[in-house]
Amino acid sequence: MSQHAPKASEISGTAFKVGVVAARFNSQYVEALLNQVHEHLLASGVREGRIVVARVPGSNELPIAVQLLCRRHRPDVCVALGVVIRGETRHYELVAESACQGLMQVALEARIPVINGVIVAENVRQAAARCGGPMRKGAEFAQAALEMAALSRKLSK
Repeated sequence: MSQHAPKASEISGTAFKVGVVAARFNSQYVEALLNQVHEHLLASGVREGRIVVARVPGSNELPIAVQLLCRRHRPDVCVALGVVIRGETRHYELVAESACQGLMQVALEARIPVINGVIVAENVRQAAARCGGPMRKGAEFAQAALEMAALSRKLSK
């Protein structure tokens, strides 16, 4: 027998503390994501004082910052934001892969859900569409954070 899972629109963020770590590299795109995350969390009831934001140089530094934020602030969920755009070498692949693996490792070790909000784009046009355009990926990341915070609370009882 399955239990009723709340619809995304039914989740209130009033009881949650949310950590957000945002990279400064490719800042115009990351800022758009961060603004969307922040707006969505507030609109969902998360209080301003319960959103903890930390900045890091780039996406490669996201996992350690999320880990430190989790240890210090014990949020219900974390969102890691970064944008990696293909260059002339494979470096972007290495950064994206290490960030992804690191964020998963932190989530499992901390037992706190971590939303991987690292956009990996082939070019600036794709990055712009995903970060500031109609796709509104930041709002999607915030909604996923609320869903995972609610699920974590439910399954931890």
